[in-house]
Amino acid sequence: MSNVKFVYLYRDGANYKVWNDVVFENPYNTSLDEIERILSSSFSPDKLFIANQISIPEQFLFLNGSFTKYDHCYHEFDYVEICEELPTDILHRSIVNFLKDVKLASEQGWNTFDILEYSKNNL
Repeated sequence: MSNVKFVYLYRDGANYKVWNDVVFENPYNTSLDEIERILSSSFSPDKLFIANQISIPEQFLFLNGSFTKYDHCYHEFDYVEICEELPTDILHRSIVNFLKDVKLASEQGWNTFDILEYSKNNL
C-alpha cells in the first residue's frame, strides 16, 4: 500500500524557510487530486494554517530562541505526494482522518497567536 507524504514549511517574513513532512497511511487510496482539493479549500487562499491545530509538528525557525520581527504563527502547505515511506504521524491517522481534522480546524477557524507569548509558554 502506498502512503501519502504531506509536505509543509515555515516561511518567515524575510522569506527564510524550513520544511517538514508527515507521512500518513492511505488505506482507501485517496487520490492526490482529492487530497489537494480538500486541503486547498480548508487552508487560507495562500495555503496558510496553524500546525498545532491539526496536530503536526511546528517547524518554526526560532525554536532556538532567536526571534526576529519577521516571525509569525503560520505554516504553509507545499505539496502532497505518494510515497513508500513508513507513516510518521504521531497520532497514527490515515490521510482520510487527517483531512477530517484539517476540515474541522478550518470550520472552527485558524486560531492565530502572538509568537512572543507562545515562546514564553512553550519553549
